[in-house]
Amino acid sequence: MNTSAMTNSSPRWHSLPWFLILFFLSTTFLFISVTSSASQHTYYEHCSSTVAGSNSKEFPLPKLPLPRTHNGYYTGGDKLHTQNSYSYSPPFSNSISLRTRAVHETDISGLFKVELSLTFRVSNIYYQDRPQRNSVTFRLQGYWSESKGNLCAVGTGFTYSKEDYLLKLFAVLKLSNLTKSTNITSLITGTLESLSSDNEDSYFVPISMLLFPQMNYKYSYVSDDSKDPCSGGSDHLPKGLLLSSLPTGSFCSIVARAVNQFSLKYSGGCVSAKNCSNPLDKNIGYVPNLMSLSEIECSEDKERMRVLVEFANGSYIDYYRHFNPNMTLVGEGSWDESKNQLCIVACPFLGMTQSFSDAHLGNCSTMLTLRFPEVWSIRGASSMVGQIWSVKAGNESGYFDKIMFQSDRNYMRGDAGVYSAKYEYSKIDIARKSCSNPAKTKGEVYPNAFSYEMRFDMSVKNSKGNIGWGHSAPISVDNQLYQYSSYVESEEPANFNSSGPVNISYQIGLTAYSTISPFNTSSTLYENFEILAEGLYDAETGILCMVGCRTLGSNDSLDCEILVNFEFPPTNKRNSGRIKGSIKSTREKSDSLYFEVLDLSANSYYRDEAFIWRMDAEIIMVLISTTLSCVFVGLQLFHVKRHPHVLPFTSLVMLSILTLGHMIPLVLNFESLFLRNSRGRSIFFDSGGWIEANEVIVRVVGMVAFLFQFRLLHRTWSARRGDGNRKALWIAEKRVLFVVLPLCAAGALVAVIANWGNNESDVVMDTYSLRSTNPRSLWGDLKSYAGLVSDGFLLPQILLNLFWNSRERALSCGFYMGNTLVRLLPHAYDLYRAHKYFHQYDGSYIYANPGADFYSTAWDVVIPLGGLVLALIIYLQQKFGGRFIFPRRFRELEGYEKVPVVRDA
Repeated sequence: MNTSAMTNSSPRWHSLPWFLILFFLSTTFLFISVTSSASQHTYYEHCSSTVAGSNSKEFPLPKLPLPRTHNGYYTGGDKLHTQNSYSYSPPFSNSISLRTRAVHETDISGLFKVELSLTFRVSNIYYQDRPQRNSVTFRLQGYWSESKGNLCAVGTGFTYSKEDYLLKLFAVLKLSNLTKSTNITSLITGTLESLSSDNEDSYFVPISMLLFPQMNYKYSYVSDDSKDPCSGGSDHLPKGLLLSSLPTGSFCSIVARAVNQFSLKYSGGCVSAKNCSNPLDKNIGYVPNLMSLSEIECSEDKERMRVLVEFANGSYIDYYRHFNPNMTLVGEGSWDESKNQLCIVACPFLGMTQSFSDAHLGNCSTMLTLRFPEVWSIRGASSMVGQIWSVKAGNESGYFDKIMFQSDRNYMRGDAGVYSAKYEYSKIDIARKSCSNPAKTKGEVYPNAFSYEMRFDMSVKNSKGNIGWGHSAPISVDNQLYQYSSYVESEEPANFNSSGPVNISYQIGLTAYSTISPFNTSSTLYENFEILAEGLYDAETGILCMVGCRTLGSNDSLDCEILVNFEFPPTNKRNSGRIKGSIKSTREKSDSLYFEVLDLSANSYYRDEAFIWRMDAEIIMVLISTTLSCVFVGLQLFHVKRHPHVLPFTSLVMLSILTLGHMIPLVLNFESLFLRNSRGRSIFFDSGGWIEANEVIVRVVGMVAFLFQFRLLHRTWSARRGDGNRKALWIAEKRVLFVVLPLCAAGALVAVIANWGNNESDVVMDTYSLRSTNPRSLWGDLKSYAGLVSDGFLLPQILLNLFWNSRERALSCGFYMGNTLVRLLPHAYDLYRAHKYFHQYDGSYIYANPGADFYSTAWDVVIPLGGLVLALIIYLQQKFGGRFIFPRRFRELEGYEKVPVVRDA
């Protein structure tokens, strides 16, 4: 009787990887040694006269003697930020960030070897194919002398040339004043110079920079020992809110916003730069009308902060503005609990010529106070107000008259809401008498007073034609301030009664794009006007009627004989029309303040309608995809029923991935997709039951798909276990697991590192103001990576075919091609959605959810191509063998061979 015994063979190519690993390690060690030697030679050539080097210890210090990050600005380096091919390059933020990566002790006390990265922005243009073109990073190594405060380092960076090829840059960094004790007048200054000759492509113009010190900063003017520095301010400011009443209740949240923009209001005699005094140099030739505050650093426990006070002249302050030291002050501030205000002492930059390396601060005689008004009204509805003045005598050089300022609501939406403040209505009775009560129309639905649709942009025209544009947004609804957020509607109070007219107040901004003023006065091109209004809004008729007030000149007098009307179209009709309105004066035509009627018009884009349509469409696509998954798994079950011998050759790892992919959505709470915010909650319950019905259907079909997939996994497992002669297949499956698990772990590690790196780069480039955007979630990135693993579900089957050298048709064509298409269709839809809808992820996506896979233009191309390649490999393996890609002599090598053994009967 003949049987088969299993013997192990040793393929000739098993030892090849060890040889390659040894060769790679030796080459890498040699390269590092040569590079380190060259770097040391470069340092001593260019830095020995600044900071002499020394032998350093191998391991870095666990606690850095230098701060992790220094932020500042630079000038120069022209060739670095003129490499793009655009004829117009917008002004860019010339910000710079110096990060300490590692510090080593040396043989000399007080001398440290440092490893640094220097990143500075060179453009605001975002290149989709190369996102990092808008910044350049140098990796540097050198030495820092703690006693002298000098640092010198050499290193390399990369940028792109005009011909679009990569350039390697060689540079030396020299810094001074990097001392361990600093105050308000301290600045770290230095240069970054190219080590290439000026006729080389890698050469760039020398860069001079200034950095704000972070080490052991000592507050000079707002310390516990100093007297009240803001005692000379005016007491005419409105009463301020307590610090605990602010949105976050924290001191550091005061200026921690993307843009803090304030409008400046000068005294009545201020007309031009010649007769207007201001905190800046009079030689700038104009009077700034805007101011912004941005944070350098803040101490929450001590309630101390350092800020940049920047001035500008225009209609807005750009987030990526170019730093101009002649328009900037540096200040330190503290919270005054007795007056509930922020007090700031500011100093100008001195010694500035063409270079930043000679800059210093001094002449700290400018004072600022800032409050959050406790009560808003039609006379003033700004969330922040304040004043600027000089402590110098009137006859001293640098003195200026007191300047008032207030926050600009148009540019502070989303993060300026102080919800504990109250609005006091004073014109409601007049509005009620002036407004008519139209009849209600049965069956029509109009926007809720707290909805996103209550704020809109509009065109403005009179009898002479279009004269400008504008924007309108609520200030308060009933007794609650309207919450500003870019893409989410204001939260409706639980006890709010939406039936009948409700009190409402509005801020209306108008901009004239001609010299024709809307109010019959001379105006300049693109001059801004503001009207504050309050009145009644009826959500049952869509009529908004208000009495408005506009400020006259600089003496704070108001013209409140203005009537403002808006009519909203219904929300439950498609293409229902435009928002129409008017602003008219109730004065006599002979009155000097009378103006012609202004007609207003705005597009009525009701987001809820589009939102529901998209959700309906995506639920249907989820339903179709899940149904197709059931069909394709059913085809595989039918295939293995006809050919049961192929069951053991199906990868259990692949089937486990697919089964988990169907099970996890069933375990997670599906309703969280709809109930994540108030807007989703409103749409969910106002959709007439259609979304709810679809949710039940998707759950049922998803459960069927999971049961089919689990049945296939169970049958494959049973077939493998029931065949005792398939031990080699189990070994091959273990090899698949040993390959797939490290790959998945490595990919997860890359996702974690990428998440950390992206968040770090966001912090680096958001140099002086904190964005209102949230950092990337690590858990979200890991969930997206899990979706990527599911996209590559065929990889374990390919590996099993490779290790076993199988040419069995283990998978039906309908199964592997169908499931591949099901995984790829969401990426095609994401490309369509990115062009069809505004691409802002609001947490409501159901199909092609960015939280469940990687979705972007690049990923939407790479993942489908990768999936199709894997399906093609499966087809070729099942036709020509698992190792069809190898040369013929390697195809028959197996880890185990059958050898006949003769046994006596």
